[in-house]
Amino acid sequence: MSEAIEKLESLKSSGGKPVSKMTLQRAIELGEYDPEFLSTFPEWHTLSPHVQLQFIRNGLDNRERQLVVQWSEINNVLDFRLKPQMREALRNIERQLDKVHSDRERLYLEYSKK
Repeated sequence: MSEAIEKLESLKSSGGKPVSKMTLQRAIELGEYDPEFLSTFPEWHTLSPHVQLQFIRNGLDNRERQLVVQWSEINNVLDFRLKPQMREALRNIERQLDKVHSDRERLYLEYSKK
């Protein structure tokens, strides 16, 4: 037990691999599309509304793709009688997909005014 603690302490003190910072591009790749969140990145403010919309569109597409994959993975459960909680997970994912779709419409409308 003490050996494991010593190893952890040595890893902490040696620094190890530096933690990479989240970038605007990485956030988009991970499915972020909310302009409020994206505005926390300094480079967001240097972009034109058209380019901002393109980033938002990419984030929406990525988030939708992730949710569809999650839905598919859960839907492949062979017998929902054995895992009833998975039905609730499917409904939650469907709600998130509905939110992404409504957000897409709202953001397109918002950015069409700029």
